Amino acid sequence: MLRVDSRKVMSGDTFLALEDPYKDGHDYIQEAIDKGAVCIIANHGEYPVKTIIVEDTRTYLAKYLKELYLEKLDKIKLIGIVGTTGKTVTGDLIYQLLNNLNSKTACIGTNGFYLNGQVEKISSSTPDLYELYELINKAIDNECENIVIEISSKAMKQRHLEGLKFDIAIFTNFIAHQRKDKEEYLNTKVELFKMLKRSGRAIINKKDNNYENFVLPQNKNILYGSLDSDYPVRKINSNYSYTEFSINKNVIKMPLIGPYNILNYTAAYITAIILGYDEESIVSATLTMHPVDGRFENIEYKGNLIIIDYAYDLDTINNVIKEAKQLNHRKIITLIGCGGERREEKRSLIGKLVTENSDFAIFTTDNPRHEDENKIIEDIVKDLENDNYITIQSRKEAIKKGISMLENEDILLILGKGHEDTQIIGSDEFPFKDKDEVMKIIK
Repeated sequence: MLRVDSRKVMSGDTFLALEDPYKDGHDYIQEAIDKGAVCIIANHGEYPVKTIIVEDTRTYLAKYLKELYLEKLDKIKLIGIVGTTGKTVTGDLIYQLLNNLNSKTACIGTNGFYLNGQVEKISSSTPDLYELYELINKAIDNECENIVIEISSKAMKQRHLEGLKFDIAIFTNFIAHQRKDKEEYLNTKVELFKMLKRSGRAIINKKDNNYENFVLPQNKNILYGSLDSDYPVRKINSNYSYTEFSINKNVIKMPLIGPYNILNYTAAYITAIILGYDEESIVSATLTMHPVDGRFENIEYKGNLIIIDYAYDLDTINNVIKEAKQLNHRKIITLIGCGGERREEKRSLIGKLVTENSDFAIFTTDNPRHEDENKIIEDIVKDLENDNYITIQSRKEAIKKGISMLENEDILLILGKGHEDTQIIGSDEFPFKDKDEVMKIIK
């Protein structure tokens, strides 16, 4: 059997050495041989077993996998999503909507591999080529008609999707305020739209200032969002339970909140149209959808609203607070921490952003890893001029305190961990999920 992970090599296997910016498979060839590999496929070198030297092992693997699964790949629609934010939500909404329409669909993304209502943990939001093909094959074997793939810029840059052709490509948005490599970051996302089949469709958010970069002349382009697009969107009404809006002349009642979810849903709506579903069926199937795990996930509590979101960097935190401010509210309380061994220079900026844009802030822990928890919190608050905050080291106690502060029409934002179900302290992972803690308290 062909293997790309030396840890999984068994006697008689062939080991293929892949390279990426973070690791080189050639460094693990001896380990693979020691475990029983009888053949090595590599870019260079001489080894004491049968050896095949190729120009590019990743291109070799892509061709091998495509030939192996070619007949199966023709049986499934590939739907790819790129964007700075909204990929996970849009993918989840497509997964929900198409399954509600009885079109069996799987989804690969940050929250895991979704299939048959179950979620399987995967190595990354966009797994490398070998794992990606395994998941696609699993979806096909489970008689899926479609598979949605959330595509990160990192994965595109590392050629995780080499050789794949997509039926639908979706662009959500582009945010790069904090990035020095803005042009490269943008171009990496555009690459997906060069991977469309001839019969494919490109779904592009026209409300984003960078949308024209994704409108490639060789593609069949569908624009959404703005009033002059193919699918104009108009908000009608919203409350803590649902959002009502129109796409063209069809009124949609979506059981999700947050203005940005309107655009994420619209991409899902257009996907269903492309796949042949009538608008009446789509509107009906929308009514039984539900908030996405850890993405502006809303819980009503005694006339207040608790929102759990994965936002952990400056842009996404800012976006979530802005979204919350568009909802009916009296005051906004934001609870957040910063991860250990990550982005130390951004901690004080996050503290400043949160205190300046919220009525009150609670700073706590978020996967401290091997760093001292108090030191991380001190980094967050060290340059603050406002005094509208408290610090509570225990995230569990911080959540309890945030909920106790809610009075009437207040919003509590619990940010940073979203769908995560563990807290990383030192080298250990302990069970912990923000939503679970909230539900324990409000029962």
